[in-house]
Amino acid sequence: MLRLSVPLARVLLAAIVLCTALAYVLARQADDHLEADHRAALAGAVEALAAVSPDLGRAEPKLIRILERASGLKQLKFEGEPGSGRELQPMLDGNGRILGWFSWEAEHPTTAMLVSLLPFLAGIALGLLGWSKLATHQLGRLGLELARSKQHAQTLEHLDMLTGLPNHRHFLDLFDQTLAKRKAEEIAFAVLDLDAFEEINDALGYGGGDEVLIEIGKRLAKSAPPAAMLGRLGSDEFALLMPALDREQAREAADAVRQSLARPFWKDQVIAISLTVGLAVAPSDGVLRDELTRRAYLALRSAKQRGPGSVVCYAPEMEAELKERRFVKHEIARALAARAFDVHYQPIVRAEDGAVTGVEALLRWHHPTRGFVPPSLFVPVAEEAGLMQGLGEFVLRRAIADATRWPQLYVSVNLSPVQVRDRAFANLLAAVLKETGFEPSRLVLEMTESVLIHNPDETRARLMELRALGVQLALDDFGSGYSSLSYLQKLPFDKLKIDRGFVAALDRSANGGVIIQAIVALGRALGMGVVIEGVETEEQRVLLRLAGCSEMQGYLFARPSPREDIDRLLVKRLRERSA
Repeated sequence: MLRLSVPLARVLLAAIVLCTALAYVLARQADDHLEADHRAALAGAVEALAAVSPDLGRAEPKLIRILERASGLKQLKFEGEPGSGRELQPMLDGNGRILGWFSWEAEHPTTAMLVSLLPFLAGIALGLLGWSKLATHQLGRLGLELARSKQHAQTLEHLDMLTGLPNHRHFLDLFDQTLAKRKAEEIAFAVLDLDAFEEINDALGYGGGDEVLIEIGKRLAKSAPPAAMLGRLGSDEFALLMPALDREQAREAADAVRQSLARPFWKDQVIAISLTVGLAVAPSDGVLRDELTRRAYLALRSAKQRGPGSVVCYAPEMEAELKERRFVKHEIARALAARAFDVHYQPIVRAEDGAVTGVEALLRWHHPTRGFVPPSLFVPVAEEAGLMQGLGEFVLRRAIADATRWPQLYVSVNLSPVQVRDRAFANLLAAVLKETGFEPSRLVLEMTESVLIHNPDETRARLMELRALGVQLALDDFGSGYSSLSYLQKLPFDKLKIDRGFVAALDRSANGGVIIQAIVALGRALGMGVVIEGVETEEQRVLLRLAGCSEMQGYLFARPSPREDIDRLLVKRLRERSA
């Protein structure tokens, strides 16, 4: 609207000036015509009076007024000599001699009226001129601001607002341009994922998290190879494009970038950050951007499975693994609906006399075309696909139902970290215990140390809810991962299950027995029962018995078997004792 008002004001200003000039010319013409008419009327009146009074030199004022009215002139006078500043017309006698002069004040009524309007028109013109100048100034200022805004918008379109690095879209454009220019060269593409960055946002707030991200961007840019291009793909995800680097060079460069974050950050507290990296290299891993991106993410998935801070290059077997996981994901849902899963049980025996004291419920899946599918494959897929709640409920109900066959035994059920963190699981367990009338003390819920590393306070609250139902809690695979004495002090565990890796070490090193003794002593000091897994030989059993283990589990005693086999085993043990 402002842009249109400037030319409109200028047009109006020009129109006013032009119209005023034209009106003045027309007014002068109208006044000149009026003056001519007055002169002609005066001449006619004089001729008429001359016939009545040949000697107007002695004309009385009364006659002069008559001439004024007849001619329409004002302030008419008859003078012997012509005056100055007034309109004149000579008076001739019959012989053509000048007898005197008629004079009068010339009037220009139309021009006078126009002149009276000039201040008003001038005010309008000045207003329009001022408005035009003001509008022009505003347009110039707005144009400058628009140019700045356009430049800022272009910057935002290409750069990440927080770190100043190329954003997702612009980085992909640079990626395509680099691939087009360097078709015959090796180009490494790396996806850099910040491990558990959401915990930093929880600790510092999003403002503090943004400050850490800015510092991360600076460190990554400083440690990247000279010709590399760094970009930010997402909230906690960066990307690195490294031309002219082979697979091994790219791995070394990515590891250097990863190590740049090893030094802790300080934001009112010490912040430790690790970086997991997935790599793909053109042209061996693909020549198109989509191929390289997908395969770099496959490598990143593999790196995350290895643990935080890993750097992994793409390998062809990752494609097969992905296809296998997709197949398993689809088949899990089908098998769960068809109740195609089964539960086997492995006995847990008392160390001092070998009596069976409990059984561990183990989920089994025999696929109609693939055969036996190990839990190590389908359980992680079920967790990712959101199917673990359904699987967990199936195992829980089946284990409790089968355990009613063995009233003298307790039954252990493994919980996924997803189940432990699920607020609804405690309600489900309470409902199942109430429906079945199963004695809660005969149910042991096992969980690995991985449930403890994410939000320990919330985990403790969930475990306390489960413990309040009367069930027992066991920490499985103790010593294999994130073992911490603080966990054992704060969390309400009843049993420790020592990882089978310590049992295997008994045959290779004498230190294995010492470590087991230390764990047993620790468990007893905290009032916990200690169960050892993976016992396969009589020698191991003797050594573990001497180390103080109270319960054992392994192939030496029995393999995981269907419930009917457990029935027969218990009958056999009962007969042996009776004999």
